[in-house]
Amino acid sequence: MRILIEIPTWLGDAVMSTPAIDNLMSFHKSSEVILIGSTLSLAVFKNHPNISEFHILSKKYFSLLNEAKKLGSFDLFFTFRSSFRSSLLKLFISSKEKYQFKKSNFKNYHQVEKYNNFINKSLNTDYIAGKLNVYSDILLSENVNHKKKRPLLGINPGASYGNAKRWYPAEFADVAVKLSSRFDIIILGGVNEKKIAMDIQELLLKREVTNFQNLAGNFNVSELIQCISNLDLLITGDSGPMHIGASFQIPSVTIFGPTRENETSQWMNRKSIIVKKSLDCQPCMQRVCPLNHHNCMKLIKSNDVLEAVNSLDLI
Repeated sequence: MRILIEIPTWLGDAVMSTPAIDNLMSFHKSSEVILIGSTLSLAVFKNHPNISEFHILSKKYFSLLNEAKKLGSFDLFFTFRSSFRSSLLKLFISSKEKYQFKKSNFKNYHQVEKYNNFINKSLNTDYIAGKLNVYSDILLSENVNHKKKRPLLGINPGASYGNAKRWYPAEFADVAVKLSSRFDIIILGGVNEKKIAMDIQELLLKREVTNFQNLAGNFNVSELIQCISNLDLLITGDSGPMHIGASFQIPSVTIFGPTRENETSQWMNRKSIIVKKSLDCQPCMQRVCPLNHHNCMKLIKSNDVLEAVNSLDLI
């Protein structure tokens, strides 16, 4: 049996789809599974033992028909995306059966459960959503020059959804300074997080903290996965790296502002703490604060995060 799966575009959503995809492959054992998606999301499945092929899907509408023809014929097609573009792709794909995730059909659940319920509904099964599964290479990325003299703290200040999800560089830096005697520090982030990472770096150097590496923009996704898998503590906003951390059960403190923690918090991580303010305007789900005060993040201070770290009872 040939199965084609279009995975979510965003890094975090791709990670949160892994329990559903594992359940799908458990139901259809010994099938040939082909994944299509963005470069970012496909990297989550790079080392998966049961994926036969990977194809990067173009964002251009006019190329969808040709790409669908090139992929060939399938027995089953699943798309985890609700977009109009994915509806077109579903129309063009040659498959005996086709299923598309519709977010309007799955409300008031964690995103992991939404994806899993989609698979259960499609297959008429009752699988439970298990743990997140991201497969990593064993060795630490060559970009990370770290000999594990001290535990390793990852600081992840970025968030792809928008600035409203981002905590402040000065607060991140203050946390890092106060933990620098216990941890060596890595500042994580993609190309778009270089500026905020540099702001944190400058603040650390002003306070004479030097046992850190600023690796923002230096990683591809596979290297990011490797790096996070080696952390002893992750301090992060609601983001893709947060979900990677959950997949490896990394002790984590997550700072939530405008988004719904009941839908996108770390899934099944036993050592995970959320720091947030319960304001009347939360969650607004906006990329930029619509009230122009950003109090959901501004009112969170470094001491709030440090208290959460201490409550994790790390060895």
